[in-house]
Amino acid sequence: MTCVNVRKRSEIADRYKWNAPSVFESPEAWEEAFAALATDLPQMQAFKGRLGESPEVLAGALALFEDIFHRVGQLHVYAIMSHSVDMNDQAAMGRLGKAQGLFGQARAASAFLDPELLEAGEPTLRHWVKTEPRLSFMEQYIDNLFRTQAHTRSTEVEEVLELASDPFSGPQTIAGMLTNADFKFPPARAEEGAKLPVTQGSLQKILAGADREARRTAWENYMDTYLAFKNTLAASLTTSIKQNVFQMRVHRHESTLSQALFTHNIPVEVFHNLIDTFRENLPTWRRYWALRRKALNVETLHPYDVWAPLTANPPEAVPFEQAIAWICEGLAPMGETYVETVRKGALEQRWIDVYPNEGKRAGAFSTGWPGTYPFIMTSFNDNLLSLSTLAHELGHSMHSYLTWENQPFIYSQYSLFVAEVASNFHQALVRNHLLSTRDDPAFQIAVIEEAMSNFHRYFFIMPTLARFEFETHRRIEQGRALNADTMNALMADLFEEGYGGEVHVDRDRVGITWATFGHLYVDYYVYQYATGISGAHALAQGVLAGAPNAVENYLSFLKTGSARYPLDALRLAGVDLTSPEPVQVTFDTLAEMVDRLEMLLN
Repeated sequence: MTCVNVRKRSEIADRYKWNAPSVFESPEAWEEAFAALATDLPQMQAFKGRLGESPEVLAGALALFEDIFHRVGQLHVYAIMSHSVDMNDQAAMGRLGKAQGLFGQARAASAFLDPELLEAGEPTLRHWVKTEPRLSFMEQYIDNLFRTQAHTRSTEVEEVLELASDPFSGPQTIAGMLTNADFKFPPARAEEGAKLPVTQGSLQKILAGADREARRTAWENYMDTYLAFKNTLAASLTTSIKQNVFQMRVHRHESTLSQALFTHNIPVEVFHNLIDTFRENLPTWRRYWALRRKALNVETLHPYDVWAPLTANPPEAVPFEQAIAWICEGLAPMGETYVETVRKGALEQRWIDVYPNEGKRAGAFSTGWPGTYPFIMTSFNDNLLSLSTLAHELGHSMHSYLTWENQPFIYSQYSLFVAEVASNFHQALVRNHLLSTRDDPAFQIAVIEEAMSNFHRYFFIMPTLARFEFETHRRIEQGRALNADTMNALMADLFEEGYGGEVHVDRDRVGITWATFGHLYVDYYVYQYATGISGAHALAQGVLAGAPNAVENYLSFLKTGSARYPLDALRLAGVDLTSPEPVQVTFDTLAEMVDRLEMLLN
C-alpha cells in the first residue's frame, strides 16, 4: 500500500488554496476591519426603544443592522477558514475567537429587534410594509415573527441569551480543538509492515484502500484515541445537550426536538416519519452488508470493511481537474450559466481549499457570507469518493451563491433542513452521468461503491446518530444522568440493531462513534442529512427525466433562501417532505443500487 503523504501547508500550491485575499488582503487588514467594526457596534443601541416610532426609523435601523452583520460575517468567514485549514496556526485561532466574540456582541446589541417589533403589533407592521418601500421585503419576516411570538422572551432575556452564545460555543470549540488539533493518532500498519500516518484528513483514504490490515489498524487506532478521552468528550457533549435543554425551557418549548424543528416551522412528525421509515428499511442494509462480506471474501464483516474496494482493479486516480470536468458534465442538465459558474468558481476564483495538510481539520464544508465567495474546505484524495464530496459541497456553494444573488440580506441564510437537498442533488446528477457514460464494469462498481458510501453516511449513520441524539436529549430532559459508558452503550445498541448481525460490533470502538461527529453539537442537525438526500433524489429524477419546468423550479428553490419556510421552498421545487413517501422512494433507489451491484459482482 502506498504511504499516505500528509504535506505541510506551505508545500501546497496557491491555486489549490482558498482565495483568502478576496475577503481580506492580509491578517493585518482583517485586524483593521475588526477594530473599525468594534467601534461602530454601539451605533445599534441608538435605535433601542425607538423601532415602533415610525417606518422610517425601522428602515434606518434595519439598514444599520444589515451593514453591521454584513461586516461581522465576513470577519467570521475569514477567521473560520484560516483556522480550519491550519488548526496549529495560533494567530488564526486568536482571530476566530475574536470573531466569535464580536458576533455574539452584535447579536446581543440587536436583540431588542424582535421584542420591539412584537410590541409594535402585527397590524402596524403590515401597514408599514405596504407604505414604506424600504420595508417591502419584510412580509415573510413578520409572518415568522408573530408565529414565534409565544416563544420570544423580553428584550432583556433575549439580550442575555445572545450574550451567552459565545461562551455557549465552548463545548463544541473544546471538542473540536481536542480532536482536530491535539489528537495524535498512532500510525496504521500495512500488511508489508510499513507505517501509515493517521490523521483526520488521511483516515478515509486508508479505509477506502485494499489493505485490510491497514484498514483495521487505522480504524482501531483512530477509535482507541477517542476512547482514551471518552470522559472528557462525554462531558463536553453532555454540557451541549444541557444547554439545549436550558434554551428549550427558557423559550417554553415542550422538548428539544420541538424547539429545534419549530425554528423553521417543521412538524415533529417529519423527524419521526424518517426514523420509522429507516427502521422499516433496515433489511435492505443488511442485504448490502451480506453482499459486501461475500464480495470481500471475509468470514466476518467489520466496520472498517465498509469502504473497502470490492474489485481488485479499482479505477485510476481522479485528479482534481478531472473531477471538476466530470462534475460539470454531470451538471449539464442545469444549463450553461449554472455550469460555468461552478467551473469558474472551482478553477479561477479559488472557492476551494483542495488538499489535506498537517493541521487541517477533518471533513469538508461550504461556508461564506454575502460579499464573499461560497468557499469550500475539503481534503481531496484523488478518488471517486473525493469527487463526490466535492460535488456535494459545490451543491451547497451554488445554493449560497444563488441565494445571495437573489435575496436581501435578511433572507440570505437558508436553513439546514433544505441545505442537504442541494448538495445531494449534485451528487445524484454527477453519479448518473458517470454511470451512463462509462461502460467499464470496474468503474461502474466503483461509482456504485461511492453511492453506497454516501447512502451509508446519510441513510444509515445519520439516522442512527439521530436516534442517539433524540434519546440522549430525552434523558437530560427527564433529569437522568449521562456519562461516557451509558452513551457508548446506547450507541452500540443502536448499531447492533442496524447491522442485524451482518457486521461485527466491537461495542467499545463502535460505541464511541458519537464522539467522532461534531455535528451533534448542532442540535437535531443529523436527521436532516436523511431528509435532504430524500428530497434531492426526488428532484433529481424530475430533472433527469426532462420533466416540464423541473430545472426552472429547482433553480427557483435555490434562489429562495429563507424567504419561504423550508417545507414551502421544497414544495416550490416539487417535493413534499411532510410525507414519508420521498424517504421511501429514496430507500427504493438504495435497493436498486444493491441489485445493480449484485449483478455486476456476479
